[in-house]
Amino acid sequence: MIEIKNVTESYVKGIKVIDNINFTVDNGIVFGFIGPNGAGKTTTIEMITGILNIDEGDILIDGKSIKENPIEAKKQFGFVPDTPDVFEKLTGLEYLNFIGDVYEISENTRLEKVKKLANEFGIEDVLRDRIESYSHGMRQKLLIISVLLHNPKNWILDEPMTGLDPKASYVLKNLMKEHAKQGNTVFFSTHVLEVAEKICDKIAVIDKGKIIFVGTCDELKEKYKSNSSLEESFLKIIEG
Repeated sequence: MIEIKNVTESYVKGIKVIDNINFTVDNGIVFGFIGPNGAGKTTTIEMITGILNIDEGDILIDGKSIKENPIEAKKQFGFVPDTPDVFEKLTGLEYLNFIGDVYEISENTRLEKVKKLANEFGIEDVLRDRIESYSHGMRQKLLIISVLLHNPKNWILDEPMTGLDPKASYVLKNLMKEHAKQGNTVFFSTHVLEVAEKICDKIAVIDKGKIIFVGTCDELKEKYKSNSSLEESFLKIIEG
């Protein structure tokens, strides 16, 4: 569970980039975070994960405060950022072993998971190559695998499907739904509204640093009297 309580962030004195936002991401759901460019999605995610400090309010990950108890809070989630920046001089396998060491994953469990996930995402043949030779999509797959390696209860994903091929996107969407079915939490931002509509149990819409809707896609359509798609409802809520 992720609880965001009265969170405000200001980059310039007097200008609030994130303005007193509140919402809860419950266990057992896939939760989509959508909004136009510059709305505050990545800033919010960076505060949830402890990359940015919070000016006001607090964020709890399974009851652990990212402000007051950051180490314990960070143990509760796995994070895929919007850019796949990793240690380029390592091989893919060396990087995954490094992550395995950080999270104290046993060798047998590590090998089994790496083999399974690398096969599912189609990068098993390049794991012994240096990451600097990887394409953007291959680096994205490696980051996703590294997050899934220690099986965190909470997945926090910032535009996770950017650069993925259709098969890898399909695999990731199924893994997200399965993770939520097991009583865990998946929180992800996306610009691909068709994906959000198909797999999200709930969504939050952010615009100009304010949360302007939290609920199901059907509730959003009903509120804005849109009988077609999430995309049409989203355009109405932003333009309105």
